[in-house]
Amino acid sequence: MDKIKMTTPLVEMDGDEMTRVLWRMIKEELLLPFIDLKTEYYDLGLEYRNQTDDKVTTESALATKKYGVAVKCATITPNAARVKEYNLKEMWKSPNGTIRAILDGTVFRAPIIVKGIEPYVKNWVKPITIARHAYGDVYKAAEMKIPAAGKCELVYTKEDGEEVRETIHEFKGPGIVQGMHNLNSSIESFARSCFNFAVDTKQDLWFSSKDTISKKYDHTFKDIFQEIYEKEYAGKFKELGIEYFYTLIDDAVARVIRSNGGYIWACKNYDGDVMSDMLATAFGSLSMMTSVLVSPEGNYEYEAAHGTVQRHYYKYLKGEETSTNPIATIFAWTGALRKRGELDGIKELMEFADKLEKACIDTVESGRMTKDLALITTLENAKALNTEDFIKAVREMLEASL
Repeated sequence: MDKIKMTTPLVEMDGDEMTRVLWRMIKEELLLPFIDLKTEYYDLGLEYRNQTDDKVTTESALATKKYGVAVKCATITPNAARVKEYNLKEMWKSPNGTIRAILDGTVFRAPIIVKGIEPYVKNWVKPITIARHAYGDVYKAAEMKIPAAGKCELVYTKEDGEEVRETIHEFKGPGIVQGMHNLNSSIESFARSCFNFAVDTKQDLWFSSKDTISKKYDHTFKDIFQEIYEKEYAGKFKELGIEYFYTLIDDAVARVIRSNGGYIWACKNYDGDVMSDMLATAFGSLSMMTSVLVSPEGNYEYEAAHGTVQRHYYKYLKGEETSTNPIATIFAWTGALRKRGELDGIKELMEFADKLEKACIDTVESGRMTKDLALITTLENAKALNTEDFIKAVREMLEASL
């Protein structure tokens, strides 16, 4: 068969460790044989980020604004150990945080539902979508180690030179301090993205924060959501028979566990980071979670919601067999290809993305899966395949459908 033609490139952001290995396998086995793939390539592997003083990350985000659709591999956010391991110039910030700040979008994450992989919370019969704010808070924070006794203050200097001061803490000895920020404009974009997604998918929307403790910071999020809802979306929600409500995050966690699923849970940046991993694992596996960053301008960046699978990578380097689940990374590619096809009017590209996703699910439901799923499946006679054999099994299933 002729390869599917593309007219506009995808922005391709390569990554680190085992997911970088998966990236290459997926392209070679599942994409290049069937698509005349057009991408603008950016290497976001930690070594190249270090070489470019992390400018490559900014360049990839700006390219996403130019072309409208990106697909991203998992990347390392370095800690002190990684600085030493990779001999880094400095402890570079999270690439995801940088990209999210530039695009100012919202991350929507939802589990991939497969028969035989049952949620640990038995009453979850429908997917739960996490909507994660993608700007600010701890990911754009300034931090300082306090060496000895002294006073630490928040200082806001107005344009006319007037200062407003707030004491953070009177230190009696060493400690630490962190300064976070957010923007009303970004919170407004976050709110509208969530309300629009709820309307498009006809699902209830929850928003949670901790306004009882954070009476200015978190309370601002709550107030902006409520104001936008009442002015712009209350009528639409009523027409569709869906609901928006705010609750404290600790109450939201309790409600989530008792629920049947089937709604969107909007969270601040860090809350969404943590809760999406919790939901992914509770639905079965971290490698069975889709993730897409949607900007207010309509730019899309698709990625897997999990990390670089460091432990498997070290085994791979030793020549040992690995059984790493590539499904979320495959779904990042299919999401990007489907959106590219939608924007460019290429029906064949959209259909290919649908068929590749179905091939992944059908392969698992036929009893062939990676070890992480084989350990938890309710299917009888499930067979655990290594990484490469699983991808080849998906290719066989895909070729049968084309």
